[in-house]
Amino acid sequence: MQTALIVRLSTFMFLQYFIWGSWYVSMATYLGKTLGFEGGQIGLAYGAFAIGAMISPFFVGLIADRYFASEKLLAVLGILGGAILCLLPKLTAFGAFYPVLILYCATYVPTLALGNSLSLHHLADAKRHFPLVKTLSAVGWIAGGVTLSVVLKGEQSPVQFYLAGAASVALGLFSLTLPHTPPRKTGKDVRLSEILGLDALALLRKPSFAIFIACMFLVCIPLYFYFVNMNLYVTELGWTYSAAKMSLAQVSDVVFLLLLPLMLRTLGYKKTLFVGILAWVARYFLLATSASHPDSATSLVFVAILLHGVCYDFLFIAGQLYVDGESNERIRGAAQGFIAFILWGVGNFVGSTLAGKSQALHTLAKPAGAVAHDWHGIWIYPAWGAAAVLVLFLLFFRDPKAKAPDAAGAKGSA
Repeated sequence: MQTALIVRLSTFMFLQYFIWGSWYVSMATYLGKTLGFEGGQIGLAYGAFAIGAMISPFFVGLIADRYFASEKLLAVLGILGGAILCLLPKLTAFGAFYPVLILYCATYVPTLALGNSLSLHHLADAKRHFPLVKTLSAVGWIAGGVTLSVVLKGEQSPVQFYLAGAASVALGLFSLTLPHTPPRKTGKDVRLSEILGLDALALLRKPSFAIFIACMFLVCIPLYFYFVNMNLYVTELGWTYSAAKMSLAQVSDVVFLLLLPLMLRTLGYKKTLFVGILAWVARYFLLATSASHPDSATSLVFVAILLHGVCYDFLFIAGQLYVDGESNERIRGAAQGFIAFILWGVGNFVGSTLAGKSQALHTLAKPAGAVAHDWHGIWIYPAWGAAAVLVLFLLFFRDPKAKAPDAAGAKGSA
């Protein structure tokens, strides 16, 4: 029974991240090169995901947890999201495209939390099996990028939204095969503070936890320069199959996730988180250098891509484990909700907006109406910004006294 369940949950994760990987990486290139949107508009478009993340806690807390079985709600969200994705290519003006993209993100982001909670609820040994299930999310992201890039050659085409839309409908239909998961809080009052994770604010009384939250928020600002600008950058470098090549980041993600438990046992939280922030500093300096040295640009960009596992796992997954270790049973869920709201909501929105503004400020007009960008100028600011966060973290964060927990279930805290 558990083997069949693991297969079904893994397939769900594959489809869920196939959708995301089909459009998120390449959308900036489509918007900028095909539709002619300005950098500020592209930044706002990526911030739509942040708005979805900020809406998601209300949706899950007020509706999903009280009225609907998770698998049925996932089915509705998947099919509805697929329909909205297929509508996006018909909208070529920013004023029409942007609100519909927000609407789509508001249907997709809740599936991340719902899928995780459903999986953790039904797996008999979640600590052992959930990381295996979650590994298929990276495989799905890679498959989405490769399909779009190599099979369909669609980085600058609206086909990316049709591909994601078809996968989303498939996800919705497949969700009906998942085990029945009734609402957890039927008939119970749900407090606003519980939905937003505000019960976890008591943890901010600990100086190191407050520094941790501040640093995680601040590092999100340079972080989203990568997501908003990277595919457009390599496209202007002349790369082909760019989405497929960028999916090497998810290969790195799997490798370093497996190394994370060893890092935490050996180095503890402070040094592991330090390495994660340092990787972001290195990534942006590599990209800034690549923009100034075209002869070595390709190799430098590949190194920056392959740093993704360190950037993500050693910072965000380790950070979620740190939050889990600092929380007691009463506020553990609230604490994870709070950190998710900071990282994927507020931090995402601020970072994406500033990344778009920076792209607009560094846009260069070329002969015959062509557009290029001062990429060194775009990459150097997040490099120094991440370096400043690194210094702040090094000076003020202190390792918790308790021994770092085993990280085998790292993805389960996401």
